[in-house]
Amino acid sequence: MYIKIFDTKLELGRTAAQDAAKIINDAIDERGAAYVIAATGASQFEFLDALAYAEIDWTKVTFFHLDEYVGLPESHPASFRRYLKERVVSRIHPQAFHFLNGEADDVREECRRVGELIAEQTIDVAFVGIGENGHLAFNDPPADFETEEPYIIVNLDDACRQQQVGEGWFKNIAAVPTQAISMSIKQILKTHHILCIVPDERKAEAVRASVQLEVSPAHPASVLQQHDRVTLYLDRQSSSLLK
Repeated sequence: MYIKIFDTKLELGRTAAQDAAKIINDAIDERGAAYVIAATGASQFEFLDALAYAEIDWTKVTFFHLDEYVGLPESHPASFRRYLKERVVSRIHPQAFHFLNGEADDVREECRRVGELIAEQTIDVAFVGIGENGHLAFNDPPADFETEEPYIIVNLDDACRQQQVGEGWFKNIAAVPTQAISMSIKQILKTHHILCIVPDERKAEAVRASVQLEVSPAHPASVLQQHDRVTLYLDRQSSSLLK
C-alpha cells in the first residue's frame, strides 16, 4: 500500500486524478479500451472534478458502478445513479456506464445482470473511499470476505447510515435505506489498480484501522493491505492518527 498525504483536498483530488488518467491512458494504449469502477460520496468531489478535465479519450472508457441503495428513487439527491450521471456521465460522456438499478423489481437479478457484465472484463482501476465505519463500498463490518459473487445485497449498519445523514444526503437516519447493492470485496480486489481517496478528520480512525491493524472483516478496508497496487490518498486530517 502506497500512501500519499496532502495539505488540501484540492491537491489530493488533482494528484489522484493525474494518477487515474495515466492508468486509463496506459490501458487504452495497450488494448484500445479501459474499464473503470467509480465511487460516490463527499470524499470524491474534488477528485471527480479534476478527472473531468483530464486528457482522456472517454469514448474508449467503460464504467462500472460500485454500489447503490435499494429502493431509493433516482430522483432523490442521495441516489448514486443521479450523482454519477451528474458528476461523471454528463461531463465526460464515456463509451458506457453500467449502472446498478436499486429500484429494480428483483434486486438479486440486478446483481446477477451487472455481475455478468463485469465478469467479462479486466478492470483497470477502481476509485474507492473508506467509510467512517471502515466499510469498503457498502461492505459494512463484519464484511463478507469470502463470497465470489461480483455484487451482493447488504444490510447497512447504523454507523454507515448516520454517516449519510452527517454528509447531508438525508434529513435523518430513518430516511436512509437499510439495504444496498454493493460490489463484493473479492470483486474489488480483482482490479489491477485501486485508488483509495479518503480526506477529512472524521475518517482518521478508519484510516488508522485500515492501514495499521490486522486484516479483518471487522475493518473491511483493511483488506486493501492484500492488494499489490493500492494507493491511498489522504489529507493531513485523515492521516492524523497514523504512526
